[in-house]
Amino acid sequence: MAARQHGVVSLRQLREAGLGEGAIRRRIASGRLHPMHRGVYAVGHARVVGVGRMWAAVLAYGGSRVAVLSHLSAAAVWDLVPWPSTADVTVAERRRSIGGVRVHRSRSLSRDDRTLDPEHGLPVTTVARTLIDLADVLSPHRLERICHRAEHLRLLDVSSIPPGRRGARRLRAALATLTHAPPQITRSDLEERFLALVASAGLPRPRVNEDRGPSCADFLWPELNLVVETDGARTHNTDTAFHADRRRDVDLKVAGLETVRFTWDHIQNDPRWVERALRTLTASPSPRRA
Repeated sequence: MAARQHGVVSLRQLREAGLGEGAIRRRIASGRLHPMHRGVYAVGHARVVGVGRMWAAVLAYGGSRVAVLSHLSAAAVWDLVPWPSTADVTVAERRRSIGGVRVHRSRSLSRDDRTLDPEHGLPVTTVARTLIDLADVLSPHRLERICHRAEHLRLLDVSSIPPGRRGARRLRAALATLTHAPPQITRSDLEERFLALVASAGLPRPRVNEDRGPSCADFLWPELNLVVETDGARTHNTDTAFHADRRRDVDLKVAGLETVRFTWDHIQNDPRWVERALRTLTASPSPRRA
């Protein structure tokens, strides 16, 4: 049972398996059971991460018949975001949140909104319901990024999003960014941070990882003949990367594109300077076009 649930069981499940109170207390004392939440235990070891923490959160609120993973936790199950530090669980009745678990109450959660994760068996909201829930709590930019990821993974079914649901209008605005271009998928946390900086500054949106001749541009403003490359020291601070980057800059220059480079330090520690530079670069056309 614990193996199916990634190392955790509930008190109810232990009792149903035939363990009495004394047997459970002895296993706790001997280190075979480790309390996680009230009525939820890790089996054999105390370190439970990722999917195991999600199972513990669901079991803490009554198991799959009562609780379902939702919001960012459901998004993580669908591989749309990294595993969050706090688990999101939706239940029908008013319940208090506990350490590591954030509870949402919903009376509109229907059977059509629930499913089982095919990989882990976790009770989780469907992709459509997950996106609707996220539309109420995320910024427009972050919601848009998750929608692009969902489309990239071929998880989107726009017809399954009811127009009358709360959050549906914000969600459809995010989905509209997919109408005239394919999903814009970043390849690193640095690229994602840069894209968030562009959005927060209200600057024109670039195309992401766009092929241009022999090179792939991290970010491209085609109407400005402008390319921005984001350079992390881990992947760019080698002799091979140094020469490859210069070759790519020449290839892009030959193709009529100006290249500007920002580093992790620039984007992380001096975002205002990056923003000012981008405002200047995107405010006027390329000299080549002028």
